[in-house]
Amino acid sequence: MTEKNNYDTIKVIGGKKLNGEVKVASSKNSTVALIPATLLSGEEVILENLPNISDATVQLELLEELGCTVERDDACVKINTKEIKSKPLVGENVTKLRASYYYIGALLTRFKEVEILMPGGCYLGPRPIDLHIKGFEKLGAKVDISQGLVKVKAEKLKGSNIYLDIASVGATINIMLAAVMAEGRTVIENAAKEPEIIDVANLINSMGGKVRGAGTSKIKIDGVTKLGSTRHEIIPDRIEAGTYLIYAAALAEEIKITNIIPMHLESLISKLEEMGVNLEVYKDSILVKESKNLKQINIRTAVYPGFPTDLQQIMVPLLTTKANGVSIITETIYSSRFKNCHELNKMGANIRVENNSAIIVAPKQLYGTLVDAPDLRGGASLILAGLLAEGETTINNVEHIYRGYGDIIEKLTALGATITKA
Repeated sequence: MTEKNNYDTIKVIGGKKLNGEVKVASSKNSTVALIPATLLSGEEVILENLPNISDATVQLELLEELGCTVERDDACVKINTKEIKSKPLVGENVTKLRASYYYIGALLTRFKEVEILMPGGCYLGPRPIDLHIKGFEKLGAKVDISQGLVKVKAEKLKGSNIYLDIASVGATINIMLAAVMAEGRTVIENAAKEPEIIDVANLINSMGGKVRGAGTSKIKIDGVTKLGSTRHEIIPDRIEAGTYLIYAAALAEEIKITNIIPMHLESLISKLEEMGVNLEVYKDSILVKESKNLKQINIRTAVYPGFPTDLQQIMVPLLTTKANGVSIITETIYSSRFKNCHELNKMGANIRVENNSAIIVAPKQLYGTLVDAPDLRGGASLILAGLLAEGETTINNVEHIYRGYGDIIEKLTALGATITKA
């Protein structure tokens, strides 16, 4: 198992340009769904290129709580679910990450009943699991939620037509997990289209499942009676790739970002080009060179393939320090995703949050100070702010950051940053 990170703070000294090459890890958002999905097989499943992040560690620990055998060797993990038992998941690990809700769909398929604490994770505003529940009920399950406990039970699961009011990634994947062995055909309409959904569908199909249409708004799942052993390589993390791309736009003399799928980053690349960032896109890498006289832009987050909500927070320090003029970011997905703006204002930014928009007056010089990471991506934005600031920045609550960026200190240090765990 991955060693837990016991560091409480990150210290950053700003003012240095960055150079070199950074390799992007595998997808966090895929990993946290793929690990519970291994429960669908009663045999050994091998996941390759597992990222070194705390969310992956927590998901693997939840498998062990259920009685799975987990053998991890660096970035490869062998999972055998043959001996698992149906038992309530009510320990602390469930509350550590939102994606623990994927155990509902997977265990419902395996045992026809689940009892689990309401999942946790970063608070980004109301993120109800109503759509998940609607899907489970359409498949024939009964759902009861009381006193923070979710209980789901089905005599049998039967395929159904399910329309999602919102194209939710979590609901799309969870319904896929619950429907893979349901009797007959399940059709998910208005399904989310994110690459991570395709990744989970590919794992299911490699185990013997029949999922078609992943990556489109209509997914068809024909139920099977058994799933078997497989080996699966996790796709690169488009959000980590985007994070380093934004860092490079702000700080690079010359930085090459490798192990990426540029098609997954088209909305970000388009916005950076609109700003005037000097970048060259290749088959599986992007080269960023020093960019000057960047323009202000406006961003509106949207479901994939629109601009990712996960990257808007990281854009804020770039726009604050490098853009000429007023930029506006409008957040359409998570209402509480501007908590980092308060911390950035403490560093010298001029950001005004009005309803679901952040109005950024730029350029402004940032100055190092003590700040608190409000959540995972907000923490990544504060690291960038620290690298751009004059003096030393100390970031608290960094456990949020390690949920999705396990090696961020090492990667930035290799590029020439002065950044340490404390």
